[in-house]
Amino acid sequence: MLEHEFTFTIKQILTELFGNKNNEIFEKSYLIQYLNKKTKAANRGSKSRSSFANHYAIYVLVEDYILKGFLQPEFDYSEYEGAKYTDIFQRMRELPFGNKLQNHALNSRINEEFKKFFPDILYQPILRDIQTKRYWINEKLLIIRLYDGQKLNIAKAIIKIISAYVEARKSAFDQFISYCSSLANISNENLETVIEFINSQIQPNVDARIFEIVSYAILKAYYSDQIIYWGWNINDLTEENLKLYKTGRTNANDGGIDFVMKPLGRFFQVTETLDINKYFLDIDKIQRYPITFVIKTEKSENEVLTKIEENAINTYIVKAIVKRYMESIEEIINIPYLRRILNQLIQDGKTKEIMNEIILQSKVEFNYDENDD
Repeated sequence: MLEHEFTFTIKQILTELFGNKNNEIFEKSYLIQYLNKKTKAANRGSKSRSSFANHYAIYVLVEDYILKGFLQPEFDYSEYEGAKYTDIFQRMRELPFGNKLQNHALNSRINEEFKKFFPDILYQPILRDIQTKRYWINEKLLIIRLYDGQKLNIAKAIIKIISAYVEARKSAFDQFISYCSSLANISNENLETVIEFINSQIQPNVDARIFEIVSYAILKAYYSDQIIYWGWNINDLTEENLKLYKTGRTNANDGGIDFVMKPLGRFFQVTETLDINKYFLDIDKIQRYPITFVIKTEKSENEVLTKIEENAINTYIVKAIVKRYMESIEEIINIPYLRRILNQLIQDGKTKEIMNEIILQSKVEFNYDENDD
């Protein structure tokens, strides 16, 4: 059975509520085991996404279950008309880091993931009536029958576990933001500390989300000093600095392009794989418009292009098709490239600008609100 640092907290909560029955409940509860799998990131600092959607979908339905009195044996949950979608979705967004959550977890994502983890379990965590837009937590997952025949309801334990996880993630991220902020304001004498920090975030083993945020901050600062002259005729030209825009959330699987440059109209896609299907999918979705790949690798540009082309030939065979795809790759930006321009930016006094952008984008990425309780 999977155990990690936060597993201790889960078992501690079970001990507080159920005493020496804690291990048996942990062993018998599929919902607690699911949360155990979903809380591996609790003590990993900020470099893993604070993905609270599934946790909060469970939380609001269990909270509704408790508030409506179904912990009392005289109330029959099977007779309950269900929680209103608008009420529970609003409640999810009221919770810390929840203000931008979508409804996917409520509608299908939890049930699909739960089935993947426990393929032999016949029931699912969330029940819903599509016509009435009413939702229920599956009570079968809340009531645990022990070996001695005793039945225990774990609803309060579920609330405590999720609350403890959120607090752990919030604490880790607060520390990350605080550390970044202190680095952004650090004196020039300690500049090496800042440089070391930024360099540590563009390593092959760093979390993909942080790599995307930091690479964006570096590239945005790098391009901002480059000027282009454009216009409708040679006598009326406009002078404009290049501007890089981040178009969405990291690793969002939304089919979007990660960065867009104005006014050149360059597209950038961040990736950590050399999987040819991923590259060609990105090229196809913009109809083979030229695209720059920012890749979390130490391999040289020539090595990357050679590898992509070799994989492409093995996949597509027809050289004419491969050639059209390869011609769509405008540039490869790898880790050594990012380091080179970072060193240049440091010499130009852009360190604080980069750190401030990292802080800003990290807050956006993790739905961070300094007013969250």
